[in-house]
Amino acid sequence: MENTSHKVTLGQSILAFVRLIRWPNLLIIAFTQYFTRIFLILEADLTWSNVIEVLLDYKLALIVLSTLFIAASGYIINDYYDIKIDLVNKPHRVVIGRYIKRRWAMVINQIFNVAGLLLGLLVGKKVFLVNLLAVFCLWLYSNQLKRLPFWGNLMIAILTGFSLLVLAVHYPGHQREVWIYAIFSFEITLIREIIKDMEDLKGDEKHGCKTLPIIWGIARTKLLLYGLIAIFTALLFILATQLPHSRIGYVFMALMLPLGFLTYRLVYADKSKDFAFLSDACKILMILGVLSMMLA
Repeated sequence: MENTSHKVTLGQSILAFVRLIRWPNLLIIAFTQYFTRIFLILEADLTWSNVIEVLLDYKLALIVLSTLFIAASGYIINDYYDIKIDLVNKPHRVVIGRYIKRRWAMVINQIFNVAGLLLGLLVGKKVFLVNLLAVFCLWLYSNQLKRLPFWGNLMIAILTGFSLLVLAVHYPGHQREVWIYAIFSFEITLIREIIKDMEDLKGDEKHGCKTLPIIWGIARTKLLLYGLIAIFTALLFILATQLPHSRIGYVFMALMLPLGFLTYRLVYADKSKDFAFLSDACKILMILGVLSMMLA
């Protein structure tokens, strides 16, 4: 599907590339990491001077940039392997092969991976090793696990948790709080990834993917999601009792409301647009969880 040689301007290619690397998701990652550093890991009192000091921390900036480079490379390699599937599921969103040549996509992917690893190495060997593991996991997911039932979903959920745990590797304080939010991110991401497979059922099935909705069907996959949501709900109650301040526990309890609404909509979802709505709802729930750090 290489048709980038004509009728594609530089401006169109740049805008398409920005879409390709999922800039809203990258902003959420950066926002989450800075929020975690300020509201969970900050050892000093929360004052404007201390917040500014965090914002000027070059090592934190390097960690965030390295995470963003690796995440962007993951989006590129994922779309590279999914061109045929995306032409069925989301033809209007296909970038590689239409606005950016396939070989250039791979070159940019490698450049971003190397940049992420080098930036992590500048911070420290532990951050470098976490980033190296993330790069390998992203490649394994896009090339192999994405087409297998559940394992691809699990890998993405683990990688989402990594975006917080990489901070715990460099900043040793408040390990419990960081792990709690990493688990929260893992759980909601796992639910969202399975919902996305239900949204993309048509294209995945046409190109031989073996996702849970294809193997089990929508009805049985929904049963699994109900079970995961029940586990997620119980986990929120448990985590709420482990947090140092009761007020953040109340915030976690309040998250039951949007989670209950998510479950209600899931019961009646049967079209691709319904599952797309649920996927966006999971993202909003993730953001609400991040915002609750302000009360930690």
